Amino acid sequence: MGIKRITGVFLIAAALVAAAAGCAPGNVVNVYNWGEYIDESLLEEFEKDTGIKVNYRTFETNEDMYAKLKAGGSDYDVIIPSDYMIGWLIEENMLEKLDTANIPNVSLLDPAYRKPQYDPTGEYSVGYMWGTVGIIYNTTLVDGDPTSWGALFDEKYSGNILMIDNPRDAFGIALKYLGYSLNTTNEDEIRAAYELLVKQKPMLLAYVTDTVFETMEGGNAAMAPYYAGDYMTMKEQNPDLAFCLPSEGSNVFSDGMCIPKGAANKKNAERFIDFMASTEAALRNMDVTGYVSLNREAAERRAASLSAEDAAVMFPDDSVLATCEPFLNLPQETRELYSRLWSDLRT
Repeated sequence: MGIKRITGVFLIAAALVAAAAGCAPGNVVNVYNWGEYIDESLLEEFEKDTGIKVNYRTFETNEDMYAKLKAGGSDYDVIIPSDYMIGWLIEENMLEKLDTANIPNVSLLDPAYRKPQYDPTGEYSVGYMWGTVGIIYNTTLVDGDPTSWGALFDEKYSGNILMIDNPRDAFGIALKYLGYSLNTTNEDEIRAAYELLVKQKPMLLAYVTDTVFETMEGGNAAMAPYYAGDYMTMKEQNPDLAFCLPSEGSNVFSDGMCIPKGAANKKNAERFIDFMASTEAALRNMDVTGYVSLNREAAERRAASLSAEDAAVMFPDDSVLATCEPFLNLPQETRELYSRLWSDLRT
């Protein structure tokens, strides 16, 4: 499983491929996705199969994506936000309803995700992939095998800890460690998590998003909270890395493909979503990214091909998942509290 790093450079490559494939001028789809979260050869294949040029860009956090949409999201035709963010976008009328007649592969989704909690009518999203958040650690720099989020707050590792640079994940880790729900609206609990993050800040080497790859792969930090799928790719570059899903529980997330309100190329977007939801595309995507597709057949085939060690990371058993929670779309008052506290923490 070898991952290709995706950057804005792909826009140039896409133009060349599109020309070679005979894409008509203006026949495009503009896709906005997380970094490190697709097999880029699928983009080229879609172009060749359809004649639709893919303009592909990436974001680092749901909040960055939201801010971009708020500032003028009609630049994008397909976005791939996480569960709670999809709920938020629906609440603010920022998504188009999907014409599922143009997306027949929606029938391949795991039934549990066809009408998920964040999109209860199933009209605004098509499931993409799911995973968990845990601790990626370097076995040569950490004593034993951590089993608790407490490792990230241990002064013994001061200067050697990375912290995920987005508010829901960072606060979620602190909340879980303190025994609270990821989705609490209790201000005292959220402020307690904030105080824990303030205490942690001097211990950190850095706050990170995609830079976690080079740091952990290079053996330059002891540990980082990050996504299980990304661990699957990092360990190929550094076999000293290991992964744990802490005993206090964690976030289990799912991401979906959506169309922003006012998208200029809605039919092309639906065609792209259908292509990505196919079993073959889902299998290739899982192989490259390390995440689990919401295409049920593809997920079952992938699970059957894994070692026991890798299966435990990608497909935690039910007893482990029972300790985890999805992020829910929080009330506006709570979101504003998070925003203020995160701004204070990061300045």
